[in-house]
Amino acid sequence: MNKEQEAQIQQFMAKLLAEGTSLSEIQERVNAEFKLKLTYMEIRILAAGIDGVDWKAHDPKAAAKAEPEVAEPEVDETPGDGRTVVEISKLARPGVAVSGTVRFASGPTAEWFLDATGRLGLDNLEGGQPTPDDLRDFQRELARMLEGGR
Repeated sequence: MNKEQEAQIQQFMAKLLAEGTSLSEIQERVNAEFKLKLTYMEIRILAAGIDGVDWKAHDPKAAAKAEPEVAEPEVDETPGDGRTVVEISKLARPGVAVSGTVRFASGPTAEWFLDATGRLGLDNLEGGQPTPDDLRDFQRELARMLEGGR
């Protein structure tokens, strides 16, 4: 998929997300509309690159568990070297398909995991919150690595 086609798919997805369409339904519609066979993970990565999406609105569990936000104290972060580094663990972690570590370009570090249903998560986040650009770079780098581009 080239950059132009990726942009077209993301515009299509943004419209569907704004209508409240689930990612699994978006996967079916993207594959039908663009005659592709994208996996759920690929759809999630493309969706992560779409600006202005309120992901909490698309997650009923998060909405149900929503707690009042408490302002976190400001932490003097040590900036990163401007590059996101993703590593895939050779050790099997119980309950997940694949896992590893990430050092975000802005400095924070975390453990990441991908479960059998394609859900991506972060654990043990240290050094502050990653920026939206950090998360986008992480997901792109992880996709590249999982596709065999190590």
